[in-house]
Amino acid sequence: MEIRDRFYCPILKAKIEKPFVHLIFGARQTGKSTLVNSILPSETQIIDLSNPRERMRFAADPGLFIDICRSLRSEVGPSWVFVDEAQTVPSIFDAVQSLYDKDKERFRFILCGSSARRLRAQSANLLPGRSVHHLLHPLLTSEYAMETVVNAPPRSSWPSFPWLGQGVSGAVSHTSKFPFRTLENRLIFGDLPGIALQEDDTDKADLLSTYVASYLEEEILREAIIRQWDAFVRFLKLAAVDSGNIVNFSSLSREAGVSLPTIKSYYQILEDMFVGFTVYAFSGSPHKSALTTPRFFFFDNGVRNAAVDIPLVESSINVDPGRFFEHWVAGQLWSALSYTKVGRLLYYRTSDGAEVDFIVQTNHELIPIEVKWTDHPRQSDIRHLKTFIADQPSRCARGYLVSHCPYVLDLGNHITAIPWWML
Repeated sequence: MEIRDRFYCPILKAKIEKPFVHLIFGARQTGKSTLVNSILPSETQIIDLSNPRERMRFAADPGLFIDICRSLRSEVGPSWVFVDEAQTVPSIFDAVQSLYDKDKERFRFILCGSSARRLRAQSANLLPGRSVHHLLHPLLTSEYAMETVVNAPPRSSWPSFPWLGQGVSGAVSHTSKFPFRTLENRLIFGDLPGIALQEDDTDKADLLSTYVASYLEEEILREAIIRQWDAFVRFLKLAAVDSGNIVNFSSLSREAGVSLPTIKSYYQILEDMFVGFTVYAFSGSPHKSALTTPRFFFFDNGVRNAAVDIPLVESSINVDPGRFFEHWVAGQLWSALSYTKVGRLLYYRTSDGAEVDFIVQTNHELIPIEVKWTDHPRQSDIRHLKTFIADQPSRCARGYLVSHCPYVLDLGNHITAIPWWML
């Protein structure tokens, strides 16, 4: 099987060499197991708890894991142990702590999982002070073979974007990247690795529909204690429809037929399962009318579209291309910031209509970002960026407009329009 290049691969490869326990989380089908297996030594002991027989064996005998690890050779270097779907047997975490505390150099433990919900519910040991947490996301644009298709200049000549960090690149070779896909295709079908490798759009649609039915519904039902399952299913679709908007908890509570605290707990379930993420409001504005309610996004355009029952064909974008595009940009920014850890993603909106789609907040500056589905950016597209920069003169020196334009454009006032593929 050909191993595809991932942005996070060099980062993870460097980090797992250090003598800590590494916990790798992410939604199903984001490629966690494939990535980990591609960088581990060939002699790694692999325990796959997605296999029901293996899961039952280790759940019935927690000491079995310790016995297996102790039997591994340790004459030359550490023994590598990879546990997939580790959250399904929480006692594994206690066993790992016992082994790690006795000899921090003897083992390199890599534990992989698609849910933190069960671990928190059972007060599982997440190995504080011993573990490093990682989160894998759907594909970034840099993980696709893009340059020769969109006639993009070499990446080394692109502007320096804070959300991508300094000197961080997943580009090892062009041949190992995921095959090129048009923006329209990604806006509808999303960026899960398995979807990206499918050539037939009908197959992509079928796989996404199955994902929603078997994972978003059945898996969540197994992982979470939900008394009103029919209400949660209603909420799930409503949350998908509303994805990207400012969350209206009261309205969702009425439509789903459950209490306000229950709606908030449902959103927490989605975050615990890595199905979505919250973008909070920027709180450093001098305007008292700035809103404070967060926005919630599904982690992937394709999964969100399937959950809404949008027809999974590219022509569906024509209904509201700007919203599809903004939702996709949010995921790209969120993922890149998660990997590089250079800042956090926020948004800005006031009750009188002033808004900035996204703000990247680093330790040193604020970078406002507007998203417009246009080939020809105009001054009217950046009026809120100009206002925000003027309101934050000591912290904000530049802004960006992400658009469908084919070139980098200087729009004045320290604002640059960049093509979508530069994300």
